Amino acid sequence: MIVSHLELVDFRNYASATFDLTAGTTAVIGDNGQGKTNLAEALAYLATLSSFRGAPGDALVRVGRDQAIIRATVGHDDGRESLIEAELVANGRNRVQVNRQKLNRVRDLLGTVRVTVFSPDDLVVVKGGPGDRRRFLDDTLVALATRYDSVRLEIDRIVKQRNTLLKQAQKATGGGRSELPDDVAVTLDVWDRRFAEIADQFGHARATLVARLSTMAQQAHAELAGERTPIELRYEPGWRRVGLLAALAEARADDVRRGVSTVGPHRDEVEMSIGGLPSRTHASQGEQRTLALALRLAGHRLVTERTGSAPVLVLDDVLSELDDHRATALLAHLPDGQVVITTAGELPEAARTDRVLRIANGAVVD
Repeated sequence: MIVSHLELVDFRNYASATFDLTAGTTAVIGDNGQGKTNLAEALAYLATLSSFRGAPGDALVRVGRDQAIIRATVGHDDGRESLIEAELVANGRNRVQVNRQKLNRVRDLLGTVRVTVFSPDDLVVVKGGPGDRRRFLDDTLVALATRYDSVRLEIDRIVKQRNTLLKQAQKATGGGRSELPDDVAVTLDVWDRRFAEIADQFGHARATLVARLSTMAQQAHAELAGERTPIELRYEPGWRRVGLLAALAEARADDVRRGVSTVGPHRDEVEMSIGGLPSRTHASQGEQRTLALALRLAGHRLVTERTGSAPVLVLDDVLSELDDHRATALLAHLPDGQVVITTAGELPEAARTDRVLRIANGAVVD
């Protein structure tokens, strides 16, 4: 799939701008603060309905305006075209249309276009906390099959409901010092069964994904680093060995004492190692960045393989963070499909761009 045309109205620093993109590689060049990353953010928003920079929705609307518009023409591999129009409001509910038909739920847009973003912030997948690695995994699952978006939202809802109940139980028992009331215990049992039912399936999906990503990340890392170093991803939460229902029963007293759910997919960790050593604590920043890029590249390739269509690939100011060897290696191993590269400087020859857009003050200048 490709995004052939993109229009932004009152999005970030763009008052009104249009971009014609190529099916090959488009370079977006401009000084810092001119709108390059904002363009990348708009493209990615169409795929995830969120900012890859973690910005709240109202921050995407130009200062002083009530709403922003992202309008894009998407060409699919079977020759069809989709017109996507997303209206982002500073206060209230966003609205989305596909081919002039309003979607009943905004999240029904998921899967209409897929976008993989490489950014300097990807380092957090390796260097950050467990939540950052879970987010990477779950975003990849959603790109593979949109149903996982509703699954993770349901897990979040259950955890919030369960935590509310646990806090009530904490008060009722004096922090677990007395017997849990029967009505609270029965209600917890209901939530635990529902939690276990959906979480066991989600845990299996995560484990299957990690096994496949580990192999593909090994190959991508070798391409980027120029040498083969053992790369391993491990997802082995203790609750999966016994099943979540049994793990919740075992942890109930501690959960009541703390007033929070201490086990489940919302607390999982994905362990990553380079050369047999934990990448988060033992790898250099250069090694961590290479691993982060390898993970993104592996995820992109897996989505392409499973869906039969390459997502739009966006490299947002990534090359400035790499040495010449790794920048050249990344460009040499980019998969086929549409690529958008943003940079504040001129691109290396290995980029082989088909189109160049120069950005200044939220507008295309040539």
